[in-house]
Amino acid sequence: MTSAGDLARLAGLLADETRAAMCLALLDGRAWTAGELATHAGVARSTATEHLHRLIDGGLLTEARQGRHRYVRLADPSVANLLEDLSARLPAESNPPRGLRAASASAAMKRGRTCYDHLAGELGVAITDAMTGAGLLDQRGGFAVTPAGRAWLTGPAGLAAAVLEPGKRPLARGCLDWTERRLHLAGVAGARLCERFLALGWIVRIGSGRAVRVTPAGRRGLHELLGID
Repeated sequence: MTSAGDLARLAGLLADETRAAMCLALLDGRAWTAGELATHAGVARSTATEHLHRLIDGGLLTEARQGRHRYVRLADPSVANLLEDLSARLPAESNPPRGLRAASASAAMKRGRTCYDHLAGELGVAITDAMTGAGLLDQRGGFAVTPAGRAWLTGPAGLAAAVLEPGKRPLARGCLDWTERRLHLAGVAGARLCERFLALGWIVRIGSGRAVRVTPAGRRGLHELLGID
């Protein structure tokens, strides 16, 4: 059983602004170097390394070495789910971004972004709502792909049946969106759809962050596939 001490230690890993900033940056699903995370968090390389050791030892991050570089990323999708769920429980933003660049970045994140390996923001919620309305997802008694949904995923959506095997990760999971305060599709299905849309060029990343935008081809494709305007 989980003890109060274990839970307190886990919470303590995120009870530091620098470590929290690093974890949020890694929600883009990619691996970052310690130097990149130090720059992002605005701390010295040595300070970043100390924080990264704590996050790795605590099981929130994992590391891999390639040559002289050390890369870190979130340990697994469940860590991303934890971070997104915690973010969704924060009060609405009380300090609006200052300046055009910050406001534009904030608006882009709200419109569409990746949450580790699946789509979030207005885009992620719109896709989830369209799938639910079409009977492909059932949110009434949980969050599940229906038989019609599985046929759609391996038919019109163009996914191979083999990539939908859930294994340790559920096929579908509702992830509470921190900007929309509603559920978007996570799990294996959410990850594979995001991967598919990126490969088709329906969505593209904006810069080096988590924000994504829908391309003209994506607008047409999402309208034909799910009736999304």
